[in-house]
Amino acid sequence: MPNMKIIFNEEFYDSSYASDSASVAGRMEAVMSEFSDTSKFQILPSPPAAKEDILRAHTERRYLEVKNDRPLYNMAMLAAGAAVKASEISFFSNEAVLACVRPPGHHAGADTGWGYCAFCNVSVALLKLKAVGLINNAVVVDFDAHTGDGTIDTLKSWPEAIVINPYADNNLDYIKLLEARMREINNVDIIAVSAGFDAYKYDVGKKLETFDFYQIGRILKNTSNRMGHQKRFAALEGGYYLADLGKNALAFCEGFM
Repeated sequence: MPNMKIIFNEEFYDSSYASDSASVAGRMEAVMSEFSDTSKFQILPSPPAAKEDILRAHTERRYLEVKNDRPLYNMAMLAAGAAVKASEISFFSNEAVLACVRPPGHHAGADTGWGYCAFCNVSVALLKLKAVGLINNAVVVDFDAHTGDGTIDTLKSWPEAIVINPYADNNLDYIKLLEARMREINNVDIIAVSAGFDAYKYDVGKKLETFDFYQIGRILKNTSNRMGHQKRFAALEGGYYLADLGKNALAFCEGFM
């Protein structure tokens, strides 16, 4: 079995670009330490996104607002670029890919940003695929504890892009709901995932077990199988309980790959 590609730049280890829960020291180390098995994972760097990529999802005003904070801008362009590369590898190589990035992106709207997010990484990637004529539709599954309002906003003019933010009161119902929602999905060109791990039982969402993240990955893999392709990619969003963040990300990837 080919190893799963993880898109990651060493710069993501730098915690000095901001002062928030996504930028804390040790967060990326907690995740990347779980991807050291070269028989399972291949780590690939990526270039920053181009300005034109960002402007498909965001206004010029928002772009300049982020650019005015140079450390944040440099990291945000790398994060968006990693999501773009993950989507392109997934599309052309027909495989599952994870962009392990920060800052996250699913709260970054066309003209706004909050929740530690600068640019909407998943939307930037999908809109580039659409712009170059590779896809006509897509589904975004966001399993972060918080609704991906930025993703919804940046994709609102593209009705063929479906954004799913499942919500249930407990983990068993959550998995059942996700399975039901994915059964409704037919003939999408690619599956994109906002992979937030803060719905974990010891994180802010206080709901999901480690095995639930594996099940989420497996459900999404099975959906892409049903579509007749393996085009699926994910980008890291939330997840702040560092003691278990890495094992939760690993569990997702083992189901997703």
